[in-house]
Amino acid sequence: MLVAVGWAAFFWLTAQQDLWERVLRGLFPQVSTPIYGRNTLWELTWQHLGLTAAALGLVLAVGLSLSLWVTRPQGRAFLPLVNNLTTVGQTFPPVAVLFLALPVAGFGPRAAIAALALYALLPVTRSAVLGLQSVPPPVLDAAEGLGLTPAQQLWRLEVPLALPAVLAGIRTALVLTIATATLAPMVGTGGLGVPIIAGLGAANLALILEGAVPVALLALLSDLSLRRLEEWLTPWEAGRA
Repeated sequence: MLVAVGWAAFFWLTAQQDLWERVLRGLFPQVSTPIYGRNTLWELTWQHLGLTAAALGLVLAVGLSLSLWVTRPQGRAFLPLVNNLTTVGQTFPPVAVLFLALPVAGFGPRAAIAALALYALLPVTRSAVLGLQSVPPPVLDAAEGLGLTPAQQLWRLEVPLALPAVLAGIRTALVLTIATATLAPMVGTGGLGVPIIAGLGAANLALILEGAVPVALLALLSDLSLRRLEEWLTPWEAGRA
């Protein structure tokens, strides 16, 4: 209930363009442009959510597939290679990852989504691999002795035991993507980073706050929502704690 109220309050707040302008003008009376005028905060928020959702969807599709493959006998030899490749995304600063994506994807949302996905791939892949590898071999041997097929072992044993680690990795990747997406306007995309970058260029603290406050609230609400989802999907972990 608290999470739902928080999301409702967040979307109501981002829709109050006039309220933001009055508050920021009151806090910074010396600033001639206290709020970004080319797009409303509501539009920027949904652009940010769209970028985050697209990047996270790509991360889940690639990261979980790779994790599943390298923990099977036919792909286990490629585990070191996958670990190294997914680590590359976080070897460089986020800005560098964005600009490295430009030659392949060009300016626009595709470059931003590709860079955001590459940057967030590590926590999802690594947590899923560690979770799937955490199943004790004697348990798998016992399941095989009971006649369970490899697919049944995966879905009845490995996935439930790995789920807490997988969800924790997804939560980390989501918050990371929300924060990093503020740099997306540097490659010609929208989002809540637009007023932040405009404010930095003009030394306008009001514009910076217009983008930074919703991003911080969005990250906090997303983290809280996924924590509640973890508690609901893995009640045995709460009992163990």
